[in-house]
Amino acid sequence: MKPPRGSVFWSVIRPRVPIAALVIATSLALTAGPARAQYSADRPVGATAQQAPAWQKNAGIEQKLNGPLPLTDSFKDESGRDVKLGDFFNHNRPVMLALMYYDCQMLCPQVMHGMASALRQSGFRAGREYDVVVVSIDPADTPANAVAEKQHFLSMIDADPSAANSVHFLTGPQGSIADLAQATGFHYVRVPGPDGKMTQFAHSSVIMIATPDGRMSKYLFGVDYQPRDVRLALIQASTRHIGTLSDLVLIYCCSYSPSQGRYTVAVLRILGLAGLGSLLAVIGMLWLLSKKPKNTPVGV
Repeated sequence: MKPPRGSVFWSVIRPRVPIAALVIATSLALTAGPARAQYSADRPVGATAQQAPAWQKNAGIEQKLNGPLPLTDSFKDESGRDVKLGDFFNHNRPVMLALMYYDCQMLCPQVMHGMASALRQSGFRAGREYDVVVVSIDPADTPANAVAEKQHFLSMIDADPSAANSVHFLTGPQGSIADLAQATGFHYVRVPGPDGKMTQFAHSSVIMIATPDGRMSKYLFGVDYQPRDVRLALIQASTRHIGTLSDLVLIYCCSYSPSQGRYTVAVLRILGLAGLGSLLAVIGMLWLLSKKPKNTPVGV
């Protein structure tokens, strides 16, 4: 039996409807607020997971082509002798340059192996066409660490005994390391190791080529370097004092890409050479066709 609208039943039920609606609306408002704060239009879902670590922004390469190196800064070579960075320049040879730390167990050995493999296959020899300078970015590294790394590197490039005088592994104080890192644009940051101590470094994988007078010439990225790229980079850094005629032709047909850190084929230059060759061939053919045949003697 349906109660009449004026009864006490309806007077109790009717107010409850707006109260329930008010409770639901309040709940939606409370839950919508945090949702808008967490997933706003300018911060899409997944943005936090896609962001790179903060330290990674400070570990990269800023190419400083033609920039001078701090040749007056002090270091120690693998024998413990006090040296200046400039002692390894001005020998009329370009310099293969790498920054690493000798206690590295991950990226640095791959960079050294890649550089040694490319140099071994380049056709050039240390002490004859180029020198090598490797500098530790860890001021805690010692000449004892450096000499072990140098011997391993010499074995990888199959160097002659005399090449040891042109391959140098250096350590130095923080001030000299910072100057060299700034001059080369090699940015790195300390990061914790497996034990939680700040004993490791985050840095880029790159080898660099400097001119004989100590200016930055080329950067090659990655850990697997092409022997052709290393050879061309050394030739250009030497201002073409080394190399052959075929190397000069190859340099003309290839161009160095700073953004990619490698050499790429210069298609327009190759097409230009092909067009020039075709034009010369056509001119030569027209010249041959325009020549008048010689008068042949009349037979008796």
